[in-house]
Amino acid sequence: MTLQKVILYYGFAPVADPAAVVLWQRTLCDSLGLKGRILVSPHGINGTVGGEMEAVKKYVRATKQYPGFGKIDFKWSEGQGDEFPRLSVKARKELVAFTTPDDVIVGIDGVENGGIHLKPAQVNELVATRGDDVVFFDGRNAFEARIGKFKNAVVPDVRTSHDFISEIESGKYDHLKDKPIVTYCTGGVRCEILSAVMLNRGFSEVYQIEGGIVRYGEKFKDAGLWEGSLYIFDKRMVMNFSHDAVTIGECDECGGATSSFYNCHNPECRHLALVCDSCAQNPQSFACTGSHDSVRTSGEVG
Repeated sequence: MTLQKVILYYGFAPVADPAAVVLWQRTLCDSLGLKGRILVSPHGINGTVGGEMEAVKKYVRATKQYPGFGKIDFKWSEGQGDEFPRLSVKARKELVAFTTPDDVIVGIDGVENGGIHLKPAQVNELVATRGDDVVFFDGRNAFEARIGKFKNAVVPDVRTSHDFISEIESGKYDHLKDKPIVTYCTGGVRCEILSAVMLNRGFSEVYQIEGGIVRYGEKFKDAGLWEGSLYIFDKRMVMNFSHDAVTIGECDECGGATSSFYNCHNPECRHLALVCDSCAQNPQSFACTGSHDSVRTSGEVG
């Protein structure tokens, strides 16, 4: 079987005609046999696609030709060829649906008013220097943190990115406004916006991890400040950085240790059940209760 790869990426740069970029990206992916999800907005591009390695390489080379996209950090991982059921390329007002497109100022070099980028090693250096004053702030949906997060992180009570604005403006995190805040998310795109949102609302010292959890995990595996598994938005759902990954998730049914998410049996429901191998043998573990929250949105990429 031909070697399969999956890439996760984003790039902030002004896009004058998102519809034209959507057409170009769809045509490019179709010609290369790639599947996945790509979002385009006036602020840039955000995507994850998979396919044969040579085809993915051609896609990367072509995408980097667009003005401002040459700096994109493409994050590669192993694929099986069935990570995505189809190709979806859409235009949106925002790359991540915070519902506040005016919160970010984007130039040809990226977001101009976001948090300070820290390389993975610099994150550890900051913690070594500032100690317990450093606050890790999860920029993902709360369910993602059930299986993995930075140690002692603050995990906001959000089901989708839509909820972040009201959560931050609620006042419950005002006591953190003078502390060094390290925002983090899967690949970094959500923190580009979240860090700007926080700075715009009075947080004085906000950082983001360059390349997100993915790059941090690649650097330190499970010997750093990250603990657990990483939720990802494709068929795999979960990935680990090494065989030493700890299991912090708790089964919805019995409370046992697990990192395995399963879709609700109701195809109209988007709830994910966190269930251990033993309880997974019982179909009732995935039965829809009628009160499940829609914890995922189709636009989430990373």
